[in-house]
Amino acid sequence: MRVHIADHPLITHKLSVLRDKRTPSPIFRQLTEELMTLLAYEATRNVRVEECEIETPVTKTVGVKIADPKPLVVPILRAGLGMLEGMTKLVPTAEVGFLGLVRDEETLEPVTYAERLPDDLSGRQCFALDPMLATGGSLAAAIEYLFDRGAEHVTAVCLLGTPQGLQKIEEIVGDRDVTLVLGALDEGLNEKSYIVPGLGDAGDRLYGTAE
Repeated sequence: MRVHIADHPLITHKLSVLRDKRTPSPIFRQLTEELMTLLAYEATRNVRVEECEIETPVTKTVGVKIADPKPLVVPILRAGLGMLEGMTKLVPTAEVGFLGLVRDEETLEPVTYAERLPDDLSGRQCFALDPMLATGGSLAAAIEYLFDRGAEHVTAVCLLGTPQGLQKIEEIVGDRDVTLVLGALDEGLNEKSYIVPGLGDAGDRLYGTAE
């Protein structure tokens, strides 16, 4: 598994505003989209391309275009939806699927409650979007789900992560082709499994349901 932690002053600045509990939902949504676009540059560094012939105003030359099959972007419901627009602005030709996971109250294991994905992901590069990598359980389950459908490579993009989350993902993915891109790596988790210092519940803050 490859891990890339973004180190850019614009990303750190925008994350600082996100962390502030006084930041209202409209600004939170806007910054999440902007951060996703910045992180997407790193996440798509190894996206597959193929050569194509083009004609400039001066002459013919050879360029590249995104190869088929196109990348598949998979926001993890619900908070991952806040990152989708930032990704598709950068890669408008990508296809989009959806995956919803919820934690079973008895077993505490993630359970899939919704999915809208191609049946066969053979040869596909997939990009899973989830703002918070806390315990890692949900994202690990999503990554496994995509590989079970035949995905060739999965890149997971998160605004924040924790050492515990990284360890969980590494345990689950083994030697499969996975890249993890983080805006920042935080200290860890508190007794309620919230990221510290974190930014609270990303879904609630995105959609205005935070107390």
